[in-house]
Amino acid sequence: MAESKVKRIGVFTSGGDAPGMNAAVRAVVRTSLHMGIQCIGIRRGYHGLINCDVTPLTFESVSGLSRQGGTMLYSARSKEFQTEAGQERALATCKMLGIDGLVGIGGDGTFRGLQVLAKKGISVVGIPGTIDNDIACSSYTIGFDTACNTALDSIDRLRDTMQSHERCSVVEVMGRHAGHLALYVGVASGATAVLVPEEKIDYEHNLIEPIREARLAGRTHFMVIVAEGVEGGAYGVAQKVHEATALDTRVTILGHVQRGGHPSARDRVTATYMGYEAVKLLAAGKTNRVVCVQEDKYVDFDIDEALSMKKTLDPQTYSVMRALTGMEQVGMK
Repeated sequence: MAESKVKRIGVFTSGGDAPGMNAAVRAVVRTSLHMGIQCIGIRRGYHGLINCDVTPLTFESVSGLSRQGGTMLYSARSKEFQTEAGQERALATCKMLGIDGLVGIGGDGTFRGLQVLAKKGISVVGIPGTIDNDIACSSYTIGFDTACNTALDSIDRLRDTMQSHERCSVVEVMGRHAGHLALYVGVASGATAVLVPEEKIDYEHNLIEPIREARLAGRTHFMVIVAEGVEGGAYGVAQKVHEATALDTRVTILGHVQRGGHPSARDRVTATYMGYEAVKLLAAGKTNRVVCVQEDKYVDFDIDEALSMKKTLDPQTYSVMRALTGMEQVGMK
């Protein structure tokens, strides 16, 4: 085994928590120890890095961590880190503790912070962890599968009561700027319609007409999936449905329940591989990288390049959803 280019790694989670983050932390710790590298846990993201809120991590301290939701290192957003003074304090913590490598698990905001520290001389690697699956450089992000399964379980339960009534259920899932979760859940649940923030909505064709067609086909209950970023939100959509169809329309906002729960097998395995790859990159002397999944392979991109990429909804999934719901075919933006 070649000698590692780093001696002490700090690992932290930042931004919104996602199921599987703990599995990534475990992988970082155990891979580090396997390579003879000490690992330090940084609590509460960049806020903890600024305030030296750290804890040593050992083989035993991360035992059984993969099956736990949330993040043992906690998460927080730090306005102070956005300032030069805050960044210098974070750098000072790294120097004082002898941390020469950092692994940050989170989204674009986490990667931008790592980008800053890389320019100040710290070796850094990012791991994409967000239930929104909106990191452009990676086809998959930690937490997405579990969030989809959690949402789907709730929707299946809603169907049990909806089948007893002639109702339309409007379910709001997370996704302020990205509709990947809503689209995937919509296909999996057999939704009557799916509304996402990336697409301009023609309510008559994208929402009302599919409900009417379903009713003419004999359906007496209807499911509409709405991403939280859609204009008007679930309540606005429900009002439009009621006004146009006179259906008894009920709203369910799943909210942060989608972030919780035991991570799925896919999220545990993906997080483990990403944590392993992150430590390998640092040990090889690489910096300013993001570990990604591309075509079922684990690769890495320069953070600058990764942040410049744009991600759109998967055209195939969108086409399948439109075909199965009877919604009018329109081109992807």
